[in-house]
Amino acid sequence: MIIVLKPGTDPKEAQAILEQIERLGLKPLFMPGTERVVLGALGDERVIASLHLESHPHVESVTPILAPYKLVSRELHPHDTVVPLGDHTVFGGERFIVIAGPCAVESREQMDQGARAVKEAGASALRGGAFKPRTSPYAFQGLGEEGLEILAQAGRAHGLPVVTDVGDVAAVERHADALQVGARNMQNYRLLQALGHCRKAVILKRGMAATLNELLLAAEYIVGEGNPNVILCERGIKTYEPATRNTLDLSAVPYIKQKSHLPVLVDPSHGTGRRDLVEPMACAAAACGADGIMVEVHPDPALALSDGEQSLYPDQFRALMRRLKPFV
Repeated sequence: MIIVLKPGTDPKEAQAILEQIERLGLKPLFMPGTERVVLGALGDERVIASLHLESHPHVESVTPILAPYKLVSRELHPHDTVVPLGDHTVFGGERFIVIAGPCAVESREQMDQGARAVKEAGASALRGGAFKPRTSPYAFQGLGEEGLEILAQAGRAHGLPVVTDVGDVAAVERHADALQVGARNMQNYRLLQALGHCRKAVILKRGMAATLNELLLAAEYIVGEGNPNVILCERGIKTYEPATRNTLDLSAVPYIKQKSHLPVLVDPSHGTGRRDLVEPMACAAAACGADGIMVEVHPDPALALSDGEQSLYPDQFRALMRRLKPFV
């Protein structure tokens, strides 16, 4: 419920309403503006209705939030959210952000070469997986905390904030600037709640068979626990089409932009599984309003321990960055 107070309402009156909301077991929100003070009440709509706030002498209007997700809804928060990524980069707003790097951290030399390549081409952040939950238990599972240390060192050496998959939340938060929730974990609600207690950016990838409604509700778990720094990621969904690894649903970008204030990232590498399709789909992501892309780049994809077939060679990534120059 969105509660708009009348101009000139005493702050004590606003606080009294917030306390009334909290006493009923609802979550109160305080959103002061330049002309109006706006309050929010999250919880059971029937309990909220029992307050009869529409008849309160200091309340101008009461509007229900119709979306099942409240905090990430544009109804509650009409302006775009900008998420800090490290000390000098922000995700969202006017600038198109490119996150790039190997799928997995394999060695210090590999990460140093990869970081140098993406930095020189103009990327804004470095990616690399230290914890790699894979479909096959026999596939490379990542280097764990050693991989986190290698990734963080490469980021520092080349002046790039780093992004990696969440394995151990505390360990990843120590080393990374953004914690990535992979598609398989999108509905791991205990993990999402734990990430809500972090203060770093969380990149939430859409599940392989998840609806956009489910993705936004997953984001609500994180924001509801107190972390507003969430970036949504479209990375392709499973359909009947076998020509590509996944079906990259770019219609998700403008739809999410209509429904939510959170920034949106597109992953054309996982979305297609083919390096020859990464560039056109990356450009399409920019054209349809995405705030950035995440691309896999490897010094030598033929030797990659994970997802080599969808990883760009450094010269291909440089060519992609040239094409994206009007947006970056």
